[in-house]
This record gives sequence, structure tokens and C-alpha cells, in this order.
Amino acid sequence: MSDNGREREGLELTQAAVAEAGPDAPAVTRALFLDRLAWAHTRAKEAQPALRALGKAHAAMGATDGPPAPSWAYWVSHEELEIMDARVFTELRRPLRAVPLLQDVLGRYDATHAREVALYRSWLAVALADANEPEQAAEEARQVIDTSGDLSSERTATRARAVLHRLKEYEDVPEAREVLTDYGHLLPA
Repeated sequence: MSDNGREREGLELTQAAVAEAGPDAPAVTRALFLDRLAWAHTRAKEAQPALRALGKAHAAMGATDGPPAPSWAYWVSHEELEIMDARVFTELRRPLRAVPLLQDVLGRYDATHAREVALYRSWLAVALADANEPEQAAEEARQVIDTSGDLSSERTATRARAVLHRLKEYEDVPEAREVLTDYGHLLPA
């Protein structure tokens, strides 16, 4: 809902999930729900509540007491929380926080996970554009699109279009113009 134009409903649903899970839920579950709450606040354009939810997610992830994590939460990690931090910072247009975090995570990330790498690079490209670094943003955009072309993921295709759209502000920069010339056909007419 938060990503499909129903931000208020998404926020309310996420708040209900956090409340229902409560303080006795496994730490990893609380961290995941709080992480999603941060995103819902971000999409609802509520910066301070989003940042507070990120802090609570990290605190929950660091907790060692309580019941064990459910098996379905195997993928929730500190690294995944850092990715959400960077997405939130990017969406809130805080590139000074987003860029180093994304560069660090991508430097450690398993390159064989092409879909995830493309998605994370898309956030980096947008954050670099927000930081007025269009040359680097264009370089990342090209990598996102080149990687996304080999994937059958609508999410990566959507992110690639978002990156191209963001680069349009820098059409006068040769590197950005070249990417837009090469891949502008991916944008809706």
C-alpha cells in the first residue's frame, strides 16, 4: 500500500502490525516490523517518525533476549536494516547519509544476487543525483539498467525508470545525457 498510492493505509496497517507484534515478539520480527514502519512513515512524508522507527528497528535487532526468530525471518540482518536506512535516507533526500551507507553495503554485498544489487544501486544513483553528483549518478544508472536488462523483475524495471527520470534534471551533463540517450526509450512517452 505504501508504494502504491495508499500511503496512509499502508502506515496504519504497519502501525497495527507493530502494535500486534508487541514487545514480546522475537527481536528480528520486531526489527522487521519497525523497519517497515520506517518505510511507511517515509512514504507518508513523515521524516522524524521514520528516523525514530529506524532507530527502534536497530535497537530491536540488537536485542538478545526473548523468543527465537521465526524460520521465515532468516534473511533479516543488520545489512538488510542498513539497506532500509539508505532507502529511507534517499527517499527523504538526505544523500549525505544515504550515499556512504549504500557504498559500504554494496561493497560487502554478494554480487551474485543481481536483482538486489541492481535495486540497491538504483537507490545509490538517486542519492548521488540528490547530492549533485550527476556523473556518478549516471555511472550507477548505467549499471542498474545493464543489470536490470538481464532480469525479469518488474521491481528492478520500475527502479531503473525512476533513476532515468531522476537523471532528466541533468540532461546538460554529458554522462547523464548519454545514459538518457541510450536508455530513454525505457521511460513512458
